[in-house]
Amino acid sequence: MKHAASFFRAGCLVAVACLNVGVANAQSFGSSSIIPQDQQAQSVTSQGQGADGQQAQQQAQQAVEDQPRANWNSANYGPVDPDQPPVDPNMLPPFGANLFTGGFRGVMADGLNPGYTIKPGDQINLRVWGGTEMQSVLTVDSQGNIFLPGIGPLNVQGTSNSELNSRVTSAIKSVYPENVQVYTNLQGVQPVGVFVTGYVKNPGRYSGTPSDSMLYFLDQAGGIDQTLGSYRQIAIKRGGRIVDTIDLYDFLIDGNMPHPQFRDGDTIVVEERGPAVAVVGDVQRPFRYELAGESLTGGDVTNLARLRSGVSHVLLRGDRPEGPIARYLTLDEFRTAEIERGDEVMFSADQRAESIVVQVEGSYYGPSRYVLPRDAHLGEFLNAISVPKSMTSYQDVSIRRESVAEQQEESLNESLDRLEQTYLGYPARTTGEGEIQVRQAELIERFVQKARQTEPTGRLVVARNGDIADIRLQDGDVVTIPESSDSVLLSGEVTIPQAMVYTPGMSAEDYIRQAGGFTPRADDDQVLVVHRNGAVIRVGDTDVRAGDEILVLPAAPTSNIELATSITQILYQVAVATKVALDL
Repeated sequence: MKHAASFFRAGCLVAVACLNVGVANAQSFGSSSIIPQDQQAQSVTSQGQGADGQQAQQQAQQAVEDQPRANWNSANYGPVDPDQPPVDPNMLPPFGANLFTGGFRGVMADGLNPGYTIKPGDQINLRVWGGTEMQSVLTVDSQGNIFLPGIGPLNVQGTSNSELNSRVTSAIKSVYPENVQVYTNLQGVQPVGVFVTGYVKNPGRYSGTPSDSMLYFLDQAGGIDQTLGSYRQIAIKRGGRIVDTIDLYDFLIDGNMPHPQFRDGDTIVVEERGPAVAVVGDVQRPFRYELAGESLTGGDVTNLARLRSGVSHVLLRGDRPEGPIARYLTLDEFRTAEIERGDEVMFSADQRAESIVVQVEGSYYGPSRYVLPRDAHLGEFLNAISVPKSMTSYQDVSIRRESVAEQQEESLNESLDRLEQTYLGYPARTTGEGEIQVRQAELIERFVQKARQTEPTGRLVVARNGDIADIRLQDGDVVTIPESSDSVLLSGEVTIPQAMVYTPGMSAEDYIRQAGGFTPRADDDQVLVVHRNGAVIRVGDTDVRAGDEILVLPAAPTSNIELATSITQILYQVAVATKVALDL
């Protein structure tokens, strides 16, 4: 079984060559820096700018301009994704859709706020003491008067609650000018019935007090119809004429809400929804925004929408009398653009950062994170870092890169998927074969479950044999500069996994023998040397260096040669991606 697995060693070596970065363009280490300054790579924009390069660029530019396919300055063209049709505003929820989930109907106002104006039917508690005494609950009659004992009628209709006490006090002191104290309190208000109609869910007549807000009555009617109702045109009618028009956007955005005092028989009418635009993209929530008129400016839309950080551009699509338009504008240009009904406004954070952040770990002086130009290369970066020369392993520099880890994980998952598809679908012809396949399926399921839990390191090999590849850095890279080591680590299927002192001239087999040899589950054909630069190489193809790890892989626990070979390949792939000998 172990020898059968060796048939695929050539294929595995090809896999290692693909995972380990080549160093064809590597530069030699300098005596005072990792890569000589005069050998560092230049940015892409500065390469090939000799006479031949400039001539080729001019020819390419001329070739593009010879046959223009469109007038790129026209508003009829823009960077539109053909796979993404324009968004219909009717398919989005309206801005303010969650307004009537706040429980406005739960609490009725008592009408005793200072701005309340007194009307017939209200009750006033009056107390007078001092030169004369009286205590009574007075009701405002149909003519708007209250009757003060010993004084006569006093008209209080239209007087605000805050002015009531001073008005009554003046009337009493006109008869009892000295040593009189007066206290008034609006004890109760007359309830009103208000009609709510138009584009609401449950039109009807609802009771409340004159001081209740319009939202209180709308909420009792089930709120505004989200498909047809307007949030910006809500009329209050009294006696057949409009006495006030309210725009709920003022409340939704700024918290401003007019407080008209309702009368019995008033009518709240929610008008039909006006023209709307769709606002999507990098916003907190995509909404349909209703226009106050037939159009508005991009600045108005920007003020309405809640943009995410980093928004830099806007895609404007819509129909005009002259034809469809698609404009891709900067955020500043968009503020002056005219927005019309049915338009789609897509905000986008589409501005590439001109800097990247790179982290350093291992043996170095100074900070661990650096902000670099977007075209920075490894060589110039390493030359700017101070390291303790006597303690640093220059030849083992490597990079951990997120994109490499994602590729390793994707490749491993594809291999595991192929393993399951290949060996879990065979039909059994006999009872014996069925039992074997059941045990084989259990083995594969356990193995796949463990293998999927491994996490690739994303290690990118950039150094080998004293040379280093001067590659371009990417945002999020972690550059590892290892500290010098005098040990060799043994792991995997060895009798006593341990760290040993490095001895020049000793082979991997010598170290394994000193660690007690192989375990019964070891595959002695699958012994790997993991260098600290990230390279994973089979024993016999490399020498053991100080700081290396000797990794012994387990043998596949099956007598099926094909299955054992597939498992062995995946074990090798896991070891390369994670530096772990998966325990079977």
